[in-house]
Amino acid sequence: MAKKSMIERERKREELVSKYEKKRLELKSKLKKTAEYEEKLEVYKKIQEIPRNAFPSRLRNRCWVTGRSRGYYRDFGLSRHVLREMVHDCLLPGVTKSSW
Repeated sequence: MAKKSMIERERKREELVSKYEKKRLELKSKLKKTAEYEEKLEVYKKIQEIPRNAFPSRLRNRCWVTGRSRGYYRDFGLSRHVLREMVHDCLLPGVTKSSW
């Protein structure tokens, strides 16, 4: 189980990303449209004023059961440990353990 503080920090980042998403997209589109160098510098300054945690690249995928960030399977939203347990308990239909 991940620390509660890490899970809360990630949740807070998700809220910030959704809050500043519209502003960030507007500034990015304005940056692409402008041709003059000085205008681009002004837009870059405005982008830099947005909090760091408001950018989607700062988000980390986490298991929804344990909060673990490593060994994450996107298809299920689970970490490898929880995925393995759920497959053994037949809680994920259509998933079989492979052997060769």
